[in-house]
Amino acid sequence: MPSTRRPIPLQRLLNGIGLCLLAALLGLGVGAAPAVAAPTALQQRLEAWPAWTLPAPLPRPRRDADLIYPDWFAGHWRATSHDPSGQKLDRHFAVRFLPNRSGQVVGDRAFNATAIGRAVLGEHLLAVRTDPRNPNRQLAELQGDQQLESTVVGRRSEQAGGAWFLADELALQVLHGPGDPRVSRVETLSRYRLINPDRIEAEQWQASYGSPAQGLAATAERPWRGTLLLEREPEPQPGA
Repeated sequence: MPSTRRPIPLQRLLNGIGLCLLAALLGLGVGAAPAVAAPTALQQRLEAWPAWTLPAPLPRPRRDADLIYPDWFAGHWRATSHDPSGQKLDRHFAVRFLPNRSGQVVGDRAFNATAIGRAVLGEHLLAVRTDPRNPNRQLAELQGDQQLESTVVGRRSEQAGGAWFLADELALQVLHGPGDPRVSRVETLSRYRLINPDRIEAEQWQASYGSPAQGLAATAERPWRGTLLLEREPEPQPGA
């Protein structure tokens, strides 16, 4: 018999797994950021939220360049995401950050996106793959003969002192499935704070934009703000 499952609505995808593919972790509040003499580009961007517009001060990353995290991210973590609006329950999932070939710490995007996506969409998410030639591109296989392609097209990161890290990514998202592809852009700005070697707290700001086909200039839609807690877990033993 043919499947009776209906495709997942686009808005749910963009607010769920689509945002997860950015490897943007939702978190618990971090408190006030450290004072600086002059606001940086990302601090100015944060202060402008929710009145974001495109183009944004986010250079296009090289095809082979991933987001580099501070060394204190390295390892395996238990993440607890929280929606301050109270509209969603807290979610728990595993994430990990590993050294790349150059010894720099990067997020395991496919692993993290799968863990977050399963927490959000459950069985509707079938699998997530990272383009082996481009760490900035992921493809999520979804029920209902749908695929969500997400490519980071803009990025900037800053480290404020030894315990603060800010990262802003703009992703182009294309939903493939029955009918014409649907295109949108999602921007996620995250601010992380190292509390101690086993605890990181983060705060995140997010907004969506229309398709670039409607013009490169755009005004933010559906602004959202959330928080995340990362608690270190023991490294898994080989063969475990």
